[in-house]
Amino acid sequence: MGSLIDRLKDASRSGAYRVARASELLEAASEGALRVARIDLAGVHEKAELLRRVAQVLEFPDWFGRNWDALEDCLTDLSWWSDSPVVLLIEKHAELPRDVCGVFADVLASAAEYWAERGRPFFAVFVGGPESLPELHRARRR
Repeated sequence: MGSLIDRLKDASRSGAYRVARASELLEAASEGALRVARIDLAGVHEKAELLRRVAQVLEFPDWFGRNWDALEDCLTDLSWWSDSPVVLLIEKHAELPRDVCGVFADVLASAAEYWAERGRPFFAVFVGGPESLPELHRARRR
Protein backbone atom coordinates (compact mmCIF):
# COMPACT_ATOMS: atom_id res chain seq x y z
CA MET A 1 0.00 0.00 0.00
CA GLY A 2 2.95 2.30 0.68
CA SER A 3 3.79 2.80 -2.99
CA LEU A 4 0.25 3.96 -3.75
CA ILE A 5 0.35 6.44 -0.86
CA ASP A 6 3.69 7.74 -2.12
CA ARG A 7 2.26 8.05 -5.64
CA LEU A 8 -0.75 10.04 -4.39
CA LYS A 9 1.56 12.44 -2.56
CA ASP A 10 3.81 12.97 -5.60
CA ALA A 11 2.75 16.08 -7.53
CA SER A 12 4.75 14.99 -10.58
CA ARG A 13 2.34 12.08 -11.02
CA SER A 14 -0.80 14.21 -10.83
CA GLY A 15 -3.41 13.48 -13.48
CA ALA A 16 -6.65 11.81 -14.44
CA TYR A 17 -6.60 8.03 -14.03
CA ARG A 18 -8.79 4.97 -13.70
CA VAL A 19 -8.94 2.11 -11.22
CA ALA A 20 -10.93 -1.10 -11.25
CA ARG A 21 -12.14 -0.71 -7.65
CA ALA A 22 -12.24 2.16 -5.19
CA SER A 23 -11.28 0.12 -2.13
CA GLU A 24 -7.49 0.13 -2.54
CA LEU A 25 -7.38 3.87 -3.26
CA LEU A 26 -9.61 4.63 -0.26
CA GLU A 27 -7.50 2.45 2.01
CA ALA A 28 -4.26 4.09 0.83
CA ALA A 29 -5.73 7.57 1.22
CA SER A 30 -6.89 6.72 4.73
CA GLU A 31 -3.47 5.39 5.73
CA GLY A 32 -1.76 8.41 4.20
CA ALA A 33 -4.18 10.92 5.79
CA LEU A 34 -5.26 12.17 2.36
CA ARG A 35 -8.59 13.89 1.82
CA VAL A 36 -10.71 12.10 -0.78
CA ALA A 37 -13.75 13.74 -2.34
CA ARG A 38 -16.10 11.03 -3.59
CA ILE A 39 -18.15 12.21 -6.55
CA ASP A 40 -21.03 9.78 -7.10
CA LEU A 41 -22.47 10.30 -10.58
CA ALA A 42 -25.26 7.71 -10.35
CA GLY A 43 -28.24 8.98 -12.31
CA VAL A 44 -26.29 11.79 -13.99
CA HIS A 45 -27.22 11.94 -17.69
CA GLU A 46 -26.16 15.45 -18.71
CA LYS A 47 -23.52 18.13 -18.31
CA ALA A 48 -25.65 20.46 -16.15
CA GLU A 49 -26.29 17.74 -13.55
CA LEU A 50 -22.62 16.70 -13.63
CA LEU A 51 -21.50 20.25 -12.91
CA ARG A 52 -24.09 20.63 -10.14
CA ARG A 53 -22.97 17.38 -8.50
CA VAL A 54 -19.27 18.29 -8.68
CA ALA A 55 -19.94 21.78 -7.32
CA GLN A 56 -21.91 20.33 -4.43
CA VAL A 57 -19.32 17.72 -3.44
CA LEU A 58 -16.36 20.09 -3.78
CA GLU A 59 -18.22 22.93 -2.08
CA PHE A 60 -17.61 25.39 -4.91
CA PRO A 61 -18.16 29.06 -4.08
CA ASP A 62 -21.28 30.91 -5.19
CA TRP A 63 -19.43 32.46 -8.15
CA PHE A 64 -19.18 29.06 -9.90
CA GLY A 65 -20.59 29.67 -13.40
CA ARG A 66 -21.75 26.11 -14.17
CA ASN A 67 -19.82 25.66 -17.43
CA TRP A 68 -16.57 23.93 -18.39
CA ASP A 69 -14.43 27.08 -18.06
CA ALA A 70 -15.87 27.81 -14.62
CA LEU A 71 -15.21 24.19 -13.59
CA GLU A 72 -11.58 24.55 -14.56
CA ASP A 73 -11.40 27.92 -12.77
CA CYS A 74 -12.66 26.36 -9.54
CA LEU A 75 -10.46 23.28 -9.85
CA THR A 76 -7.39 25.48 -10.29
CA ASP A 77 -8.30 27.68 -7.33
CA LEU A 78 -9.46 25.45 -4.45
CA SER A 79 -8.63 28.22 -1.95
CA TRP A 80 -11.53 26.99 0.22
CA TRP A 81 -9.85 23.58 0.61
CA SER A 82 -6.87 22.66 2.71
CA ASP A 83 -3.42 22.65 1.14
CA SER A 84 -3.35 18.85 1.25
CA PRO A 85 -3.16 16.72 -1.90
CA VAL A 86 -6.43 16.55 -3.81
CA VAL A 87 -7.87 13.13 -4.62
CA LEU A 88 -11.18 13.10 -6.48
CA LEU A 89 -12.83 9.70 -6.73
CA ILE A 90 -15.39 9.66 -9.54
CA GLU A 91 -17.84 6.79 -9.19
CA LYS A 92 -20.81 5.46 -11.19
CA HIS A 93 -20.21 7.58 -14.29
CA ALA A 94 -21.56 4.98 -16.75
CA GLU A 95 -24.78 6.91 -17.48
CA LEU A 96 -22.86 10.04 -18.43
CA PRO A 97 -22.71 10.60 -22.21
CA ARG A 98 -19.31 9.65 -23.62
CA ASP A 99 -18.61 13.15 -24.98
CA VAL A 100 -19.48 14.81 -21.65
CA CYS A 101 -17.35 12.30 -19.75
CA GLY A 102 -14.48 12.95 -22.18
CA VAL A 103 -14.59 16.72 -21.69
CA PHE A 104 -14.88 16.23 -17.92
CA ALA A 105 -11.78 14.00 -17.93
CA ASP A 106 -9.91 16.57 -20.04
CA VAL A 107 -10.78 19.40 -17.63
CA LEU A 108 -9.65 17.26 -14.69
CA ALA A 109 -6.38 16.40 -16.46
CA SER A 110 -5.79 20.09 -17.19
CA ALA A 111 -6.36 20.98 -13.54
CA ALA A 112 -3.97 18.21 -12.50
CA GLU A 113 -1.30 19.59 -14.82
CA TYR A 114 -1.82 23.07 -13.34
CA TRP A 115 -1.34 21.77 -9.80
CA ALA A 116 1.60 19.52 -10.73
CA GLU A 117 3.45 22.58 -12.03
CA ARG A 118 2.88 24.18 -8.62
CA GLY A 119 3.99 21.15 -6.62
CA ARG A 120 0.56 20.16 -5.28
CA PRO A 121 -0.70 16.63 -5.94
CA PHE A 122 -4.05 16.48 -7.73
CA PHE A 123 -5.56 13.16 -8.77
CA ALA A 124 -8.90 12.56 -10.46
CA VAL A 125 -9.59 8.84 -10.41
CA PHE A 126 -12.49 7.23 -12.27
CA VAL A 127 -13.68 3.88 -10.95
CA GLY A 128 -14.11 1.50 -13.87
CA GLY A 129 -12.93 3.65 -16.77
CA PRO A 130 -12.95 5.42 -19.14
CA GLU A 131 -10.54 3.12 -20.92
CA SER A 132 -8.74 6.08 -22.52
CA LEU A 133 -7.29 7.00 -19.12
CA PRO A 134 -4.17 5.29 -17.76
CA GLU A 135 -4.43 3.01 -14.75
CA LEU A 136 -3.41 4.71 -11.51
CA HIS A 137 -1.22 1.77 -10.54
CA ARG A 138 0.84 2.30 -13.66
CA ALA A 139 1.30 6.05 -13.15
CA ARG A 140 4.80 7.13 -14.11
CA ARG A 141 6.76 10.23 -13.32
CA ARG A 142 6.46 13.01 -15.87
